[in-house]
Amino acid sequence: MGMMSEFKAFAMRGNVVDMAVGIIIGGAFGKIVSSFVKDVVMPPIGLAVGGVNFGDLAMTLQEASGEVAAVTLNYGAFLQTVFDFVIVAFAIFMAIKAMNSMRKQEEEKPAAPPAPSKEEVLLTEIRDLLNKQG
Repeated sequence: MGMMSEFKAFAMRGNVVDMAVGIIIGGAFGKIVSSFVKDVVMPPIGLAVGGVNFGDLAMTLQEASGEVAAVTLNYGAFLQTVFDFVIVAFAIFMAIKAMNSMRKQEEEKPAAPPAPSKEEVLLTEIRDLLNKQG
């Protein structure tokens, strides 16, 4: 089997395709969450703490001199990324919690009683016939 046919068999396996779809959707979800945090969550928080834009928060480690740019520690961007992570983690937690509760509901459904065996059906018929006669 050639390397190309092995790769094709690997790539077309169901788990790999499912994983690829999950990664693509996860990337898009990450962009949505980043926008939500940056554009919806952080402005009210910044307003509540005195009109601070968290994306602009930075500590200057070395001032700019001549053509050399200043060296800054951009902790505001880090805080925004931490908020992104917390929201993504919470959303994933809620999704998994919902899936687990659906799985529990399926497991809790009582199983249908097994169908009677041929012998039981035959004995029931014999009993019913004897009851009619006597």
